[in-house]
Order: sequence, then C-alpha cells, then structure tokens
Amino acid sequence: MLTDFAELLELDRRAVALSVELIAPITPDDLSRPTPCAGWDLATLIAHMTAQHRGFAAAADGHGADPEPWQPVPAADPVAAYRSAAAEVLAAFPAAGNTAFTMPELGSRTVPATMAVGFHLVDYVVHAWDVATARGVAFDPAPELVAACLPIALAVPDDDQRLAPGAPFGPAVPAGEAATPLDRLLTALGRDPAR
Repeated sequence: MLTDFAELLELDRRAVALSVELIAPITPDDLSRPTPCAGWDLATLIAHMTAQHRGFAAAADGHGADPEPWQPVPAADPVAAYRSAAAEVLAAFPAAGNTAFTMPELGSRTVPATMAVGFHLVDYVVHAWDVATARGVAFDPAPELVAACLPIALAVPDDDQRLAPGAPFGPAVPAGEAATPLDRLLTALGRDPAR
C-alpha cells in the first residue's frame, strides 16, 4: 500500500474524476441498465457510489461511525447528486490529514487515513469499471491507478465473508495466465473482465 499520503490523495482524486467522467453522460433512460454488481442496475450502483462518497467524507470529518451518511438515498438527479458527493469527499480527505477513520463495516475499529483512502481508491477504480461496463464503453485507467489498487485488492481476504448478503466483493475469480494488471484487480474482487 502507498504510504505517501499526498500521492495517495492525488491517485484517489484521479480515480474519482474518472468515475465522474463516466457517470456524467448517463441519462434517465440508462439508469435501468444492468451492471456487473449482482442484482444492481446503474441507478442502484450510482446511489451506492454517492453514499460511499458521503460516508467516507463523514469518516474524514470524524463522524464515520454514524451509519446515516453511508445509506443510499434516491435522488431526483442521480448524476448531479453523484457529482456533489464526489466533490464533498475530495474536499474532506485532504482536510482530515492523516488521522484515523471509523467506518460502520469495521465496527469500533479505526484504520489509518492512508488505509481508508486506499480502500476508497480501489472502490472507485473498480466501480468506474462497473459503470463503463454497464454503459458499454471502453475503460482504460492509468496504469499507476491500477498499480496502486492491485496490492490492496489482493490483500482483501477471499473467505466466506464474501458470500454473505451485502458483501462488498464476491469471491475471487481465476485471472488466467494472460491477465493484465486490471484483469487481476477485477478478478481479485469477484469481477469477470470478459463481461
């Protein structure tokens, strides 16, 4: 995992910007498109991504244990709501400094800001792929984004917790010998790059 917090913040900013770019052209007619996230359409995925930004922003502000900001809320304009939440989290992370974050899924345990932002980075590179796949458009993130995410993703335990309802990732999928770093990132988190 990256230990230079400023570098990590910049990579996260780039991942979030990429996700905003992919979500910006989505129209109401697109919201029912299926995504690689089992049972989720684009509307559900965008609502989740929006809530995660707000939750991470609350965590950066010292209020991560409050479950309310983490809950998806339907928005009249999901694209505008997403853009607003993205701006919120990008402002919150640098303002927090390298402090400990609390997040509901971790219970009372805290994690260093570098770890929390690393989790966020992985989420938004992978969810950007989810959005691109649902839209049927190419996804070609910068190699340094994938390189920063891969060791974090590979460190996520691939155990029975991934089978639980609401688990953030499905069981890992075999990557294959010709897998690219992006393929390895996606398969480590239960995605099928061949979609």
